[in-house]
Amino acid sequence: MVANLCVVALPINFQMMTEIRHDPVAPTRTQHLPSGAMIDAHRHDDHQIIYAGRGVLAITTSAGSWVTPGTNAIWVPAGTVHAHQAHGDLDLHLVGLPTTDNPLGLDAPTVLGVSPLLRELIIAYTRNPDEDGGAERARMRAVLLDQLRASPRQPVHLPTPTAPLLRAVCGILQENPADGRTLVELGRQVGASGRTLSRLFRNDLGMTFPQWRTQLRLQHALVLLADKQPVTAVAHRCGWASASAFIDAFRRTFGHTPGTHPGR
Repeated sequence: MVANLCVVALPINFQMMTEIRHDPVAPTRTQHLPSGAMIDAHRHDDHQIIYAGRGVLAITTSAGSWVTPGTNAIWVPAGTVHAHQAHGDLDLHLVGLPTTDNPLGLDAPTVLGVSPLLRELIIAYTRNPDEDGGAERARMRAVLLDQLRASPRQPVHLPTPTAPLLRAVCGILQENPADGRTLVELGRQVGASGRTLSRLFRNDLGMTFPQWRTQLRLQHALVLLADKQPVTAVAHRCGWASASAFIDAFRRTFGHTPGTHPGR
């Protein structure tokens, strides 16, 4: 399925899906996906590292969504049901690892910072996986795992709400991330007090309402930037009061400005 989409991929309700593919072995390969292409929900018996060398990748699970640019990779533990969507033409690099290889000891999907060295290792390791590299490939794999151990974790997860009232509020904002209403004002629409919703954000999602909304807007911004939208337009469409406020929030999270973002 290919489409030119400019929306953040929403968390998938896996409970309503009748079929989830089971691919026991997580592949190691390089794969090109055109903008808007999707890989449906599936799971592996292996761990997997997923890296977008070009473009922006949205990954969804029952627990939430992650949008990963070229400065990040995502660790997907064995057994995790997940789906992918490409924003911008995507060069997807996949590294499958047996369950015995878990260099960070992670049991939940996690976004990791990718250094220049780790980027080149992932690209080289996934380029021709079927060729017998022997000892050289084994050494490359060992260095890749060492670099993963040194990778910083990135707080760019957008968790999925479970409380019905919270799902209603989050759904409104996912439809329009630029909606600037306060939690009290949104509460009037869904029939809940601002205090109740604030408590639900902390208890259900482990973050405050402003933190969740900022994460949503940053994810949406990554998708729009992948579609080559101007920085000022992205700031406006994502709800920031000014381009400078957007640039500051983006730099604090990703370490560089949106104008220098990979894939622009």
